[in-house]
This record gives sequence, C-alpha cells and structure tokens, in this order.
Amino acid sequence: MTPFARIPAAPPALLRMRRVATALLVVMAVAFLIARALEPRHPAAGFVRAFAEAAMVGGLADWFAVTALFRHPLHLPIPHTAIIPNNKDRIGDQLATFLRDYFLIPTVVARRMGRIDIAAAAGRWLADPRGIGGGRLARGLSRLAQEVLQALDQERLGGMVRAMMVTRVRDTELSPMLGRALAAALAEDRHLPVIDHAVRWAREALASNEHLVRTMVRERAGSILRWTGLDETLATKLIDGLDRMVADMAENRAHPLRHKLEEGLRTLAAGLQHDPEMRDRVERLKIELLENPAMQDWINGLWEQARAAMLRAARDPEALMRGKLGEALRQLGATLQDDPRLGRTINRFVRRAAVGAAADYGDAIVRLVSETVRGWDADTVTHRLEHAVGKDLQFIRINGTLVGGMVGVAIHTVDVLL
Repeated sequence: MTPFARIPAAPPALLRMRRVATALLVVMAVAFLIARALEPRHPAAGFVRAFAEAAMVGGLADWFAVTALFRHPLHLPIPHTAIIPNNKDRIGDQLATFLRDYFLIPTVVARRMGRIDIAAAAGRWLADPRGIGGGRLARGLSRLAQEVLQALDQERLGGMVRAMMVTRVRDTELSPMLGRALAAALAEDRHLPVIDHAVRWAREALASNEHLVRTMVRERAGSILRWTGLDETLATKLIDGLDRMVADMAENRAHPLRHKLEEGLRTLAAGLQHDPEMRDRVERLKIELLENPAMQDWINGLWEQARAAMLRAARDPEALMRGKLGEALRQLGATLQDDPRLGRTINRFVRRAAVGAAADYGDAIVRLVSETVRGWDADTVTHRLEHAVGKDLQFIRINGTLVGGMVGVAIHTVDVLL
C-alpha cells in the first residue's frame, strides 16, 4: 500500500469556488438566451448577448484547459488531455533532474549554506522554542516531519540508510582507529577504572564459582588424595591463593600482574596501528561481522528504532523539551548564541556536511524522488496536485468567463460602430 492509496476529499473552499465558476457559466447561458430573445425589440440587448456569448466561450475554453490538465474532459479520450496522470513518471524524472541540476550541486549548496547562520538560528530556537512564531514553527515542523516520514517509501529509504551505514563502515579501516583510541586511553590512565572493574568482576566470579574449582580439583586428584581428604584442603588453598592474588591486584595498582596486563594492552594498541597482519585480521573480522545475518538484523532494528523515535518526537515535539534533556538543549542554545567561535565551527561543519551529502548522495536522493513518484497512484497524485493548486484553477475559469465577455462586448461595439 503506497502512502497515496486513498484519494483525499476536496477541501470545502475548492468545492465552493468550483460551484461559483460553474454557476457563473450557467448564468451566462441564461443571459444569452434572454438577451437573444429581446434583441429584436431592444437593440441594447445585443451587447448583453455578445457579452454572454463570448463569456460562455471563454468559460468553456478555460474549463476545458483546466480539466485537461488532470483528466479527460467529459471522459472522452481526447488527445493531449489528462496531462498530469499520463505524464506522471516523466514529471517525477523532471522533478528529480531539477533537484539535481539546481539544488544538489556542491557549489550551489556551499554558496547557499554560506549565507545561513545555522548555529545562531538553532541557538535561538533551542533557548526559547515557544518564542515569537516558535510554537507555530514547532507545530509546522512536527506536521512536516510526520508527513515526510510516513510518505516516503520506508523499505527503499531504510535500505538506502542501511546501505550508507554498511558502506561507511566497510570503507573505514577500524584497526588504526581502535589502536589510537586504546593508546590515548592508556596514556591518560583512562584504562585504570576498566581494569579495576575487571579485577572486581574476577573476584566475584571466583567467589560465586568456588564449587566448580573444588569439583575440578577433586576430579583431577588421585584416589589417595580423595581418600585422605587432601583434595579439599588443596582446593581450599588454591581458592584462597587466587582470592588473595585478585584482592592484591584490586588494592595495589602497582601489582606485577596489572603491569603485565597494561603491557599487553600497549602491545595490542601498537599492533592495531602498525602490524599489517593484525590489521588484516581486524578487517576480515569486520567484513565477517557485516555479512553476518545477525548483524544485518541488528542494523535493520537500528533503523526501525530510529524511525519510530523520530515519529514519536515529531508527534509530541514539546515532550522533547521537557525534563533534563530539554534543560540541556536550552543550555546548548544559550551557548550557541554567546560563543561566536563555536558558532563558526558548527556552521562550517554543517556546510561541509551538506556539501558532502550533496556530492556523495545527490544521485541517490534524485533516484529516490524519481522512483517514489513513479510508485504513486496516478489518480491520487492528480487529486492531490489539483487540491494543492486549490482555488486558483477555478479563478482561471471565472476570469476566462469575464474576460471573454468583455472581449465579446468590444467586438460587438466595433461591429455596431462600423
């Protein structure tokens, strides 16, 4: 089911103007008949007849033109009518081409983004989202976000997002990044809490699995040790020794085993950055993970969760600004307004991101627009476009009727004078 499967009802204002235009045409027809009957006795009625006659011609011509845009007039298959439904796919392609040629060119995006102070605008809105026009803006953005998220082809869009994520991870060499991150953590002693937690976990695991150690010692002890009960003594000594060693590691950060562990981490960090064999192993592991069906399901779940979260936020934008998150966002808004250097940095980042997105994904966006329009139902698209243009189409009919009438009077006047 496409997002345009249900044909929307015409707005009341459009129905009213349609009736007015049709009623005016009927009035002209009645006026023509009356004036024609009176013209032999009252020559002045000829001007009324000329006005009504030309008005009917103009009104009917414009009715035909307006109707021919969206459907076959009187359901007759006249050539070059029902223009929009017959050319829906071409219109989608032209719209996509227009976006690509005039909006998604990196130089155009960079020039336009350079004129916009994104950081200041975002800061003002975050600091006071209910300010002047802010409430209307929030509601308008909420409705727009909901319509966009619901109208786009979710399967195709989700596939594009997933493909972008997988491609970005596939093209990024993770090993050097992991190595630099681990080396930085070791240099700043940010690994110490992790080791402390691991040591505490090891001590708790030893205490909770004491019976496994005793069972292992009993199974490997000889019959003499079991007969004399020395296996229990040996197991107790082993458990106490391991517990004291782990306790010493927890209390003494200069413990030799901790130094060995840190030395192993430093070796791993260097290998991740400089050892070709280890880097190849990490890359192979990354590819295997990306191709694993479980990882694909997890990535799919990420997109669905993100889309559901965006829909929830769009339906209730004020909920996003309540609580600690809202307070943090308001503080961020104040900082964006008060810190020019941060504002310049953010504007530069947004500009580069927009230019990069236009360069990397412009063609994908164009294909998405074209394929989405191709997937829409022709009748529903026709009704939506007609309703979007609204009353102006009916004013064309009204203006055609009145202008035609005035031209008819002018022609009749010239005929009388000559």
